[in-house]
Amino acid sequence: MYLILLYLTTVLSISLIYASDCGCHLNRNSQCSNEEPHNKYSKTFNEGGDSDTKTCTSFDKSDMVLIEAATFEMGTDKPVFESDHEGPARNVSVDSFYLDKFEVSNGKFSEFVLKTGYKTEAEEFGDSFIFEMLVPESEREKYKDFRAVQAPWWIKMKGVTWKHPEGEGSTINDRLDHPVIHVSWTDAKKYCEFVGKRLPTEAEWEMACRAGLRQKLYPWGNKLTPKGEHWANIWQGDFPLTNTAEDGYLSTAPVDSFPANKFGLHHMAGNVWEWTQDNWLNDPDAKVKKGGSYLCHESYCWRYRCAARSFNTKDSSAGNLGFRCAGDVK
Repeated sequence: MYLILLYLTTVLSISLIYASDCGCHLNRNSQCSNEEPHNKYSKTFNEGGDSDTKTCTSFDKSDMVLIEAATFEMGTDKPVFESDHEGPARNVSVDSFYLDKFEVSNGKFSEFVLKTGYKTEAEEFGDSFIFEMLVPESEREKYKDFRAVQAPWWIKMKGVTWKHPEGEGSTINDRLDHPVIHVSWTDAKKYCEFVGKRLPTEAEWEMACRAGLRQKLYPWGNKLTPKGEHWANIWQGDFPLTNTAEDGYLSTAPVDSFPANKFGLHHMAGNVWEWTQDNWLNDPDAKVKKGGSYLCHESYCWRYRCAARSFNTKDSSAGNLGFRCAGDVK
């Protein structure tokens, strides 16, 4: 009996560990990638990006920060998720660039759609992923066959889009200052191009997150709650069962909430994952995302650290996935 209990405990532990890596890598097919990348993550891969990412300078810079060219120490020699290739720590040089102070909001994305008639990939596919807790408890049972493999707290629901974030009947009217969600990498890229900008590279994003601090965990330092105050919108409680929302938010928060880092950038940790230009290693269909989200917790997905990284297929969308734009300096 003891051996049986030991075996079951071991299997459960392994399953939970696997799930902790898997839920962040969810793709549109309700699967999680467990394929080990066959190339070691390095500066070479980080510098790779799309060839059409250069933009003109005719974009609105009023809500952007100019980040001067510098060499910074990227990554870490103390990786939390080795399969994410968070290390090694290495010096990376980045040219000057502009970066949005805020994640792109529902209000800003609405203006884009109104002017262009653009339809997101979630709208084209007809569904997107929503976190279980945001679905009324009385309705969850009927979605038991529409849950993500090994991350059953994600429900693939019809009618979920950026303007109906919890499905038909839900609205963003009271969340115009919250980050737009349920947007794919392609959607984010199209928006940035429309406003004359582009997605940031991973190196740009991480340098901006660190804001001149060397090898600190978070955009503000190593302590998660300085002076007992919340500086990021993340999960508090027992994931995925209980979120106490001590930071004030069960889901997304306004894009200008919580303190900015030393560069004047908000939500470089938590709130929503942010797409970057970069391929996940050598796969052009998988894109790096940074920053973690309101669903991240140290016990499960400690990826709201500056060095942390994850990925999704570029057609993926979910209720915790958004973006901000960058711009070139010429």
